[in-house]
Amino acid sequence: MHKIICSICARGGSKGIINKNMKKINGKPLIFYTIKQAIDSDIFDKIIVSSDDDKILNYSKKLNVDLQIKRNKSLSNAKTNKVDAIRDLLVQSEKRFKSKFDIVIDLDVTSPLREISDIKNALKTFIKEKSSVLMTCCNSRKNPYYNIVERKKNIIKVTKSQIKKIIRRQDAPKTYDLNASIYIWKRNTLLKDNNLFHNDTSLYVMKQENSMDIDTLEDFNYVKWKILQRKKYKYLLNWFG
Repeated sequence: MHKIICSICARGGSKGIINKNMKKINGKPLIFYTIKQAIDSDIFDKIIVSSDDDKILNYSKKLNVDLQIKRNKSLSNAKTNKVDAIRDLLVQSEKRFKSKFDIVIDLDVTSPLREISDIKNALKTFIKEKSSVLMTCCNSRKNPYYNIVERKKNIIKVTKSQIKKIIRRQDAPKTYDLNASIYIWKRNTLLKDNNLFHNDTSLYVMKQENSMDIDTLEDFNYVKWKILQRKKYKYLLNWFG
């Protein structure tokens, strides 16, 4: 039986959107949606929130999160590698609960459109494929073998070239966009290094519509609209039985 910990990292500062993680969507702070998904998934032994912001930590406590970690300033600036913050969360949690966790699942607060089934199925894939790391993604809208170009020595070229020229999108190798929604690690892999790409790294493909990562105000407004539409849809389902 695996012992699984959920990592939810939420800095107080944000350059793109001020106080993004506590900015409200339909009356609830953005972080609410990720915490609720973690709780409702019912797969975690412990759910932990790490933040440098007391408002975020106090709010997560009201939602009965198992532990709130006040993150060190060195792990809270815009240049911090998130993996370092997740590793710190794991180490502190194991000290607090005097127990080791086999699997660490990080849910990104800026990806609230993921579904609970994404979390559960990503975990199933991770266990089935005996992965050391799993990352979620969606099918690429653009393909570097076909319609992503770059300028090299003032010459425009397709980013990824092959011996055989690709003239149709359907003939290009399959590629994916990492969506930063869910990351899963084996404990020892997370503690060893920051590298995500190993021989046994896995991908779990999510729907495009569930893969929005909030970076701009336009992203935020779209997610806000999308969550409201889902709420209306669920209401109609309940109404009509």
